[in-house]
Amino acid sequence: MKSFHGKVAAITGAGSGMGRTLALSLAGRGCHLALSDVNEIGLAETVGLVAPRGVKVTSKRVDVARREQVYAWADEVVADHGKCNLVFNNAGVAHSSTIEGLDYADFEWIVGINFWGVVYGTKAFLPHLRASGEGHVVNMSSLFGLLSVPGQATYNSTKFAVRGFTEALREELEITGAPVSATCVHPGGIKTNIARSGRMSESLKDLGVRDLAKARTRFEKAFKVTAEEAAEIILRGVERNARRVLVGNDARTLDILQRVMPAAYQRVVTMAMKRTMRQG
Repeated sequence: MKSFHGKVAAITGAGSGMGRTLALSLAGRGCHLALSDVNEIGLAETVGLVAPRGVKVTSKRVDVARREQVYAWADEVVADHGKCNLVFNNAGVAHSSTIEGLDYADFEWIVGINFWGVVYGTKAFLPHLRASGEGHVVNMSSLFGLLSVPGQATYNSTKFAVRGFTEALREELEITGAPVSATCVHPGGIKTNIARSGRMSESLKDLGVRDLAKARTRFEKAFKVTAEEAAEIILRGVERNARRVLVGNDARTLDILQRVMPAAYQRVVTMAMKRTMRQG
């Protein structure tokens, strides 16, 4: 997809953060937008920011963990816009806990949004992307879809799953000669509100975290890339039909670490996290 001009993009989690900046960046390229989020106030704010850009914008409250809502939205997007060329399965949440201290309800919550939301979004929109004659699926994994860290088992699980799902999808699309491609995005620390709004378990204290609030703040301070910079990197990746897009120096550095030390990296991460967590 060499140009976004005149295309139609559907974006989940568009009420804030990466979803909002993707919408603004795409609108600046002349791309029409179908936006969704569970946060109707944030979604309306995004629509208000995008509307002056001169592209058609529609919006709908959608819980991506609810399959029937995602499928209904996909059909509405095509009914409203006449086609859909891109879907950005961007909606996501964060959760921190030890595995022993993990509550199953929290695990089901994050899997429903971070993984099933991607699956539903992909499968609901894929027939429409095929019908457009030029389509692209963009699924949001994470740096934590490349390597694992303590206290992030639920998040790691969902983001590794998104990676595997998207890579298999890309291979199948190529085998079948589909007019659709797929890109898996692995952002590092991006300056959005995902960490601030994430769930954090008291069980992290078993790993040496003394103050959860301080740990959350310290984690956020490590985020270096702005959402605007990340959106540009992602869209350039789509334009060059990249299989994988790494966003941020931290993602690139730790990707190299995992490649060089595919199993032994765990010792490096363990030592680093011991120091970091005890500072929190």
